[in-house]
Amino acid sequence: MDLGLDEQQEMLRNFARDFLEKECPEQLVRQMEEDEKGYSPDLWRKMAEQGWMGLIIPEQYGGAGMRITDLAVLLEEFGRFLVPGPFIPTVVLGAYPIMLAGSEEQKQRFLPRIAAGELIMTMALTEPSAKWDADGVQMEARQEGGEWVLNGTKLFVQDAHVTDYMVVAARTAKGADPEEGITLFLVDSRSPGVKFELLRTIASDKQCEVTFENARVPGENVLGEVGKGWPVVHRTKLLAAVAACSYLVGLAQQDFDITLNYAKERVQFGRPIGSFQAIQHKLADAVIDVDGCRFITYKAAWSLQENEPDAELMVSMAKAWCSEASRRVVAHGQQIHGGIGFTKDYKIQLYFRRQKWMELMWGDADYHRELVAQKLAI
Repeated sequence: MDLGLDEQQEMLRNFARDFLEKECPEQLVRQMEEDEKGYSPDLWRKMAEQGWMGLIIPEQYGGAGMRITDLAVLLEEFGRFLVPGPFIPTVVLGAYPIMLAGSEEQKQRFLPRIAAGELIMTMALTEPSAKWDADGVQMEARQEGGEWVLNGTKLFVQDAHVTDYMVVAARTAKGADPEEGITLFLVDSRSPGVKFELLRTIASDKQCEVTFENARVPGENVLGEVGKGWPVVHRTKLLAAVAACSYLVGLAQQDFDITLNYAKERVQFGRPIGSFQAIQHKLADAVIDVDGCRFITYKAAWSLQENEPDAELMVSMAKAWCSEASRRVVAHGQQIHGGIGFTKDYKIQLYFRRQKWMELMWGDADYHRELVAQKLAI
């Protein structure tokens, strides 16, 4: 059984690693934590020139037409270098729903601009309840003539403040099944009545509270069918979870590599600390967790790509495992570095904080364990 990358994926990985090592150094990551936008327009333009924004967009809309497993390869390198900015929100949370449910006119209007790096997008899903399920969508949308009027609040919306458009999930009808009556809207982020407030987070990433006060959306900006938006959200959530896992794989691998080198170089009691069994066992645990994350993530990505019957189960298994396994890796990294690992002067703390961000995005381990249990019918 061949679990390796194919030739095209090897080329993508190697090029991305070389590119990001040069274009996304630690200094840029630190600068973007303090920058209000949270991303570098120059780096964004250079990534667009590589075709990365259009990686999974069909060729007929200006993309590369590549696969979910290829996206996982790229995002693993993003995690390795802690690439800041709205790449996942734009490609996964913006372009993918349009690919799934957009009209031909919407695809022609949005996808080529996303692929060219001209459009930044995200999805506004979660609300103050912080639920990832359909019953968490309570924001109302009512129809007035040829427009829809949105009122409510969305929380933890990634990079919303720098977007051009958002895919917004709102409730247009209520029924016994919470999955019914949810509609998706393509909302111009600069529409009157739409306001953004940046939230303070442990990872210094750019999550927003977005409020809608009588925000008007043209009828042609309904994405898919009215009241039938949840299946699109659900499928997007699966890809977003795979994207988060892929990012965590690269993050955990780099954290391990940094820690391993430190253990070899740091001398205490006249010998490298890596020669002590306690440190050796922590590093052994870490490399087992890293490889476990990688294997289960690519299995989930492949299952989703191929529409396998167990795709949802595999995605939840991967997110549950990667959320906790990557946390163990970065915790070992901090402990092996000792007190200095928690100071901002050292790089290792960047990985510790970013891990917590991705651990919680699109459902933590407990949330996905529950989904696994449901799939097991227990």
